[in-house]
Order: sequence, then C-alpha cells, then structure tokens
Amino acid sequence: MIRKWIEAMRLRTLPVSIAGVLAGCGCAAWQGRFSFLPAILCLLFAMVAQIASNFGNEYYDFKNGVDRKGREGFRRGVTEGDISPDAMKRATFTMLGLAAIIGCSLLCFGGLWLIPVGLAILLFALAYSAGPYPLSHHGLGDVTVIVFFGIIPVTLTCYLQTGDWKNLTELICTSVAIGILAANVLVVNNYRDMDDDKSAGKRTTVVIFGRRAMGYVYLFSGVLAMGIMLPLWAQMPPWAAVVPTIYLLLHIATWRKLTRSMGTALNPLLGKTAMNLLLFTMLLFAAFIIA
Repeated sequence: MIRKWIEAMRLRTLPVSIAGVLAGCGCAAWQGRFSFLPAILCLLFAMVAQIASNFGNEYYDFKNGVDRKGREGFRRGVTEGDISPDAMKRATFTMLGLAAIIGCSLLCFGGLWLIPVGLAILLFALAYSAGPYPLSHHGLGDVTVIVFFGIIPVTLTCYLQTGDWKNLTELICTSVAIGILAANVLVVNNYRDMDDDKSAGKRTTVVIFGRRAMGYVYLFSGVLAMGIMLPLWAQMPPWAAVVPTIYLLLHIATWRKLTRSMGTALNPLLGKTAMNLLLFTMLLFAAFIIA
C-alpha cells in the first residue's frame, strides 16, 4: 500500500517544484544573500503543495469521470481501485493543511502579505482539477504551471532571502523561463494522454492544438526560455554560456524522442523533461555562486 501512495505522489514530477525554489535560491546567492532556513522552508512548501495538487488531481479526475482503467499514463491508484476515493480526498486536504503550516512559518521572513499569496497557491492547487471550471480541463493548465511553478516560487524564494526586489528584471526573466520549462513537463503528460483526454472531454492544449503543433511548442519553449534569460546571461562571465548550451542539447535530444514516441513509451520522457529542468537549475545555481 505504501508503494501505491508513493506512486500517487508522482515523484517523477517533483523536480519541477525543486527547480523553481533552486532558481530562486540562485538569484539570492547571486546577490550574496542566500539564507538556508527560508530556502529549505520554501522547498518543503513547494513540494508538499505539489503533492497535494497531485493527490487532488487523482481524486477529482476520478470523481469527474476523466480517468479510466488501463490508461497509458502512470497508474492512477484511485481509478484502479488501489486507493479509496475517501482516503485520497483526506490525503489531499491533509497535505494542503501541512503546506499551510509550513507557509505560516515563512511569515517570519516576509510578513502578513504572504497570507493571501499562500492561500492563492493552495486554492489553485485544487482549482487545477477541481471546482466548476477545472483549469486543466480547459487548456489553462500550461499557464497555471508557468505562474505557480515558475514566477511565484522563483520570485518569492529570492525575496524571502533578500527582503527586497533588487535585480528585478533578471529575477522576472528567470522566473518566467523556469515556468516555461516546467510547462513542458505538462506538455509531455498531455501529449501522451491526448486520446484519453479527448474521449473524456478534457480539453488540454494538446487536445486543442494537436500533437504535432504541441511537439513544436515543446521544442520552441526551451529555446524561448533561454532567450528570455538574455538580460541575465549578458551579466554573467562568458563561460556561463555552457549552462544554456548543455540544457539545449539535452532538450533537443528529448524533443526528438518525444516526436518519435507514443503511449507508454512517453512515460520516461516526462521524468526526463523534469530532470532536464532540474539539471539546468542546478547548473544555474552553481553559475550564480561562482559568478
């Protein structure tokens, strides 16, 4: 049973949460103001909130009849009968509560204005799959990922360590770029599930625009993200160009496999896309420290 719950956490996608926080830490380190305690609290909050969203996605997609048994994606515990719907619902709100507790600890570093921000994060963790207008069912999942896995975690993680908004242009460029790269993980997920989603009435961007178009979006997104960060690269030493170069080489290789794969063969590429993002942010963090 423990294995079923671990699978429901979708650990393959957690590098997306880690990447946003790590990029924010890098921005703070670049200013010489990295602080371990708020950094680790931001990381815990991001990971727990994503797990809550993953649990909620399983529960509400089952409740809304979106998932079916024998789907090509990773096994869904509730749909396959491994985990009861009530247990998954309780787990979802338990994780949301834990995220709220961790978030409250960050008030010491950022102030009371973080409360509405934290509430919005937790609300959208549910709104992705729940409510009268689930965002992931109406082509808005990609935008949601850009905002809540890129812009918000990168900027807030940096702010909670530095206490100000210095280097705002570079910070925003980095956060948008990370969000775009994170959205590519969702593209792979929806690329694989297009047929299942279409039959269930779930209108993801891949259902709306088709696999061919979104395959090119996947490729272009990686290039665009590196381009958006040009204001940052311009301030880095020449050797820092190795960071986007390594990422783009890995990104293009993964894209080539994406366009040649179908069904369950796409499952490893979801994790590969997430790991490409994590490796990029690790290299970026190292470059920030060295520079």
